[in-house]
Amino acid sequence: MGFGQAISHNLSNMTNFSGRAGRPEFWWWVLFLWLVSVVVNLLTGGYNFASTDRGLLGWIGIVISVLLWLATLAVTVRRLHDTGRSGWWVLLWFVCCIGAIVVVVFCVQPSQPADNQYGPPPAA
Repeated sequence: MGFGQAISHNLSNMTNFSGRAGRPEFWWWVLFLWLVSVVVNLLTGGYNFASTDRGLLGWIGIVISVLLWLATLAVTVRRLHDTGRSGWWVLLWFVCCIGAIVVVVFCVQPSQPADNQYGPPPAA
């Protein structure tokens, strides 16, 4: 799966928490998030959720952030499924420091080559 295909697939499946996502799909999405984050921060001057003085671009940045967060949550759950783990492991994100590292380590691991309880392997 290439960059454009991964982005298209994840945006169209942003509320799909079932099935599996391979490593390329997941890591292309991470790159996309990083690129969007840089652009949005440049245009809006960064996120300041405490500020009450937001312009239109600030509100657009917040809406984009929420939508991308939902899509990221979904692809991460599907990636965990691909490694044979429950999507509930994503809650480790909320454990200070070590939790995010554990989730990243899980996402780096290879896919299970055969069908598992979450479905068949993702198409390459």
